[in-house]
Amino acid sequence: MTIQPERSRPPLLAQGQTWEEMTAGSAFRTAARTITETDLITFVTWAGFTEALFLDASHAAAGGYTGRLVPGALVYCIGEGLVLQTNALNGTGLAFMSMDLTIKRPVYVGDTLHVVVEVTEARAASTGRRGVVTTRNTVRNQDGEDVLVYTPVRLIRGRDYQDPNLGAERPR
Repeated sequence: MTIQPERSRPPLLAQGQTWEEMTAGSAFRTAARTITETDLITFVTWAGFTEALFLDASHAAAGGYTGRLVPGALVYCIGEGLVLQTNALNGTGLAFMSMDLTIKRPVYVGDTLHVVVEVTEARAASTGRRGVVTTRNTVRNQDGEDVLVYTPVRLIRGRDYQDPNLGAERPR
């Protein structure tokens, strides 16, 4: 007999890792993405970053920049988006608790970015069914240069985590 999945809540196509699977020292790299002029203008307009540094190429050049400068906040957002697109946290991420962030060098329109994610710590949370995972996420450009580093601390489901809304164990 074939058991049909519940139609109202079919299983996830790609399941993220539990905190136990995120061991200290493990690492992966995301896909890459090129930043466009449209990305820059959409972000600075939407987020209110209407600073001459990001909108006026001659103003940025007078400051010593060699291209269309991209705000660090946009670099972070693209980096975090690339991490999420890996599905490493799909269905297992519960909370983004904190982070430190350092901008290492400028990013310009036309730069292609990827992220190297390294787990630096993974431990059980107070319940034991969830874990706290810290990673070092290094955003690199097409030349392999570190442009931004952030260290998110996340709450991640454990293997035996039960969804309080379903009352059942997470399927594997």
